[in-house]
Amino acid sequence: MFEVYIDGASAGNPGPSGAGIFIKGEGEVFRYSIPLGVMSNHEAEYHAFIKALEICLDKGFKVVSFRTDSQLVNAAVEKEFVKNKLYAPLLEKALMLASQFDLFFMKWIPSSENKSADDLARKAVRDNNMKGTEN
Repeated sequence: MFEVYIDGASAGNPGPSGAGIFIKGEGEVFRYSIPLGVMSNHEAEYHAFIKALEICLDKGFKVVSFRTDSQLVNAAVEKEFVKNKLYAPLLEKALMLASQFDLFFMKWIPSSENKSADDLARKAVRDNNMKGTEN
């Protein structure tokens, strides 16, 4: 099983944003810091989730346990529903990707337990700022 820690960050709401993804399992560790362009913090959280799902599928992982400090994303995945229609297409894409695993879990964790993903997301925001926001 692979443990996947995800976080989205935004410098402003909306503002330059980034995704942080930290994956560990089977003796391996993977770190991703992905600039996302300009979006809200909640959008960045969903995009971090989607990018992490895509990475895990590309690597051929079959059993994944996701950890997020985003109560919004965690609740949306649990209920398979979002109140804000802006996030509906993002949730739909994420659920479609998550359904491709043999086993998929998601758990909310406090931000104090998500430091690796948070650091990677903040780095992505900085990288985004250095490159501009043409994404």
